[in-house]
Amino acid sequence: MANKRAQGSDGLHRELQQVRASLNSDPTTAARLAGEIISRYSGTPEPYRLLGAALRRLGRSEEAERADNEAISISARFPELAEAAQAMKRSHFDRAEHLIRSRLQADPEDAEALRLLADIAATAGHNEDAERLLRRAVEIAPAFVAAYVNLATLFQNLARSDEAIGLLDDASAREPRHHWALSLKAAILVAEQRLDGAIQVHEELLARAPEAAIVWMNYGYALKTVGRLDEAVAAYRRSLELDPASGFAWWGLANLRTVRLDARDVTTMQEALQHASDDLHRVQLHFALGKGLGDQDRFEHSFRHYAAGNELRRRHMPYEPWLVRETVRKTEVLFTREFLQEHAENGYAAADPIFIVGMPRSGSTLVEQILASHPLIEGAGELIELEKIAARIGGAATASSWLDKVATLRAEDLRALGETFLSATRAHRMSERPFFTDKMPFNWRYIGLILLILPNARIIDVRRHPLGCCFSNFALYFNRQTNFASSLEDLGSYYRDYVRMIAHFDRIAPGRIYRVIYERLVEDCEHEVRRLLDHLDLPFDEACLRFYDNPRAVHTPSAQQVRMPVNREGMEHWRRYEPWLGPLQQALGDVLDRYPNVPKEWAG
Repeated sequence: MANKRAQGSDGLHRELQQVRASLNSDPTTAARLAGEIISRYSGTPEPYRLLGAALRRLGRSEEAERADNEAISISARFPELAEAAQAMKRSHFDRAEHLIRSRLQADPEDAEALRLLADIAATAGHNEDAERLLRRAVEIAPAFVAAYVNLATLFQNLARSDEAIGLLDDASAREPRHHWALSLKAAILVAEQRLDGAIQVHEELLARAPEAAIVWMNYGYALKTVGRLDEAVAAYRRSLELDPASGFAWWGLANLRTVRLDARDVTTMQEALQHASDDLHRVQLHFALGKGLGDQDRFEHSFRHYAAGNELRRRHMPYEPWLVRETVRKTEVLFTREFLQEHAENGYAAADPIFIVGMPRSGSTLVEQILASHPLIEGAGELIELEKIAARIGGAATASSWLDKVATLRAEDLRALGETFLSATRAHRMSERPFFTDKMPFNWRYIGLILLILPNARIIDVRRHPLGCCFSNFALYFNRQTNFASSLEDLGSYYRDYVRMIAHFDRIAPGRIYRVIYERLVEDCEHEVRRLLDHLDLPFDEACLRFYDNPRAVHTPSAQQVRMPVNREGMEHWRRYEPWLGPLQQALGDVLDRYPNVPKEWAG
């Protein structure tokens, strides 16, 4: 049996060599031979790749694209790559890399394997390797949209946005019938806050494809980001007229927050859920139905849809709470008062960054909007540069690996990392204001790293009532790239770990983290804003109280809420769901009982 398999493999290899030999001189013959191989080896990606190359030489680009995509689809189903993709979602990067390299050893031209390996390289900060791998992937499969997207995103993250846009312009010129390149260009322009250009590109897309539901949906997001709410609603509604079953568009509309969904919307979504094309649409429809049924005061049914959406999301994006607990445990062991004193003179001395950390949905977007309305502070949004530096220190093992290695870094290493952070974030700054905010909530896991590499940076912890905050996260659809708690129990555990970590630094570095209690900010905004600015050693400015007039782009789910004056609406919304929050209350334990204080054993 083994000899037969070996003979079959040798035979396939010889046939593929024949295709390669005729590819340039006789692409018609190459295409025919590749097709014959596919008829006998349909589960093998190599003949599809060669077929695509031959068809491209014959000018049959649409057929070539289908062949490329079939090769990629086959590769993605291979056990080692499927397992590698799951390992990456769990941050098990060493295991994923081993599996991917095994696949590339068998087939060095597997474009999907190259793309996945590039993702690991980029996560670890090996950007040159990531770029080389992605360029090779698109060379092998010129129609590989995901590789183009990753390469353009890499350029954007490296402050090479003009190169990203040039790459997409080239792709658009080569295949003008495709709209994904223009769509991604618009997304990059939005992220770069080049909003006039972004909306212009969206309108160009709509001129080319006025009946394309996804284009209208993306246009709605761009309009929302710049605060053109009525036009955003109209764009989402137009998208839904064209595709009433789109979970993406329904969630986009629901996520405007200030828009109330009516009974007809609920009925349409319920029908769409019965015929949803895949789990991603189902997840988003469940979350949108949770919002719509809540708007109709049908809270039990609303909760059921939120629970169903989270359960379905958890199947595709497993969450492992032990990774967060491991980060907290390692931090408590490594970061002591003595350790911080030993490194007090290290790091990069710049005081530009103001880190806003905490739970998602805690009020951090409001705090950033207030600060970004001050003439000396620029709001840079949610940046990932700190996470990249942590990955660079620790390699690609787990999210807490940096804690195993950071103590070995020399003073000059820490200083260089701080300078690297400042250099990388300049790409996100659009003004000459001396200070800027980084509002990535998950940066609470890297507070120790901030203190080592940026000792003069300010850190603000925005904290909201545990039940209100955690339920708001339970009712929020997180995208596929965000691995976050999706059960009430895990949300309560995550909140406890976050509070415990902050309490640890309050003990060993008192005064380094300033706390904003969301409920106090809502009750007495001016008083709390004055206290916050005093802590930052900045003069009070009335513009901070008129934050809702600030036209800056806001990308988070709170975008519309921060365009209105502070109000109590929504602050007690969780109480309508209280009958079903028992598992969350139990997981929170004394963190809930003691709020806004912390459990006695954690207090300094």
